[in-house]
Amino acid sequence: MNQKLLFLDIDGTLTPAGSNHPPESAMIAVRRAQARGHRVFLCTGRNPAMLKPVLEQGFDGAVAGAGGYVFTKDRVLFDCPMEKEDFETGMRLLKETGVFRTIEARDATWGDEDLGEFLAQAGDGNSELIRWRKALAEQLNILPMSQYDGSPIYKIVFMCREAAQLEPARKALEKDYHFIVQDITAHNCLNGELINRKYDKGRGVRIVAEEYGVPLEDTIGFGDSMNDLEMIETVGTSVCMENGSPALKERSDMVCPAVEQDGLYVAFEKLGLI
Repeated sequence: MNQKLLFLDIDGTLTPAGSNHPPESAMIAVRRAQARGHRVFLCTGRNPAMLKPVLEQGFDGAVAGAGGYVFTKDRVLFDCPMEKEDFETGMRLLKETGVFRTIEARDATWGDEDLGEFLAQAGDGNSELIRWRKALAEQLNILPMSQYDGSPIYKIVFMCREAAQLEPARKALEKDYHFIVQDITAHNCLNGELINRKYDKGRGVRIVAEEYGVPLEDTIGFGDSMNDLEMIETVGTSVCMENGSPALKERSDMVCPAVEQDGLYVAFEKLGLI
């Protein structure tokens, strides 16, 4: 069997949303696939700081920050933070309309101080919201915005109650930045990400494939939400979790059981990876 490159989203795919702990079956599948010569990469919206506890379990590298920072075990392949002026414009316009913001550098994440209160009033609805709520509750490296140290920022995550709150920032920045809104909206909470059009998870897959000389038809991607769409559309074989977005399921080659139901192990086995 040809060497495959496997790309795994974290929240809602490799782990339950908001967790750093994959099911034992998932890690057994990953290690068995690696033992057969395949390489397994994380492919996530998380920055390197937030994915580090998962990466340390033996992955071959990551497409991090939704594609803005791509690395193997020993080499950085792509590094593209936001332009400082764009970052400052986005932050100002989002704040003026009452949007709650978190910002991600390579090694740290900062959030508006009142974000926790806002999330407590919102209902459950998707893996991104649950991740941020748990991250705040458990203090997983999210620092108060007042402590932001000026580090280059790769991504702004936004949460608000109405889409109209995003319009000023959208008008100013949409030419160069995607406003990716989750397609499953939690009660009283709309959330999403502001991401540079220069990259996405799919381009991250291409960068890694080129580095290892592996054709795209020998890449496999696993995801659960619409922020995985570019990865799903790029890889040779695409897999969506049963707990994932209905829209992503429609675009994927196969659907596997949910993360809590040993979905990755089942998919790896079905695809002949283990």
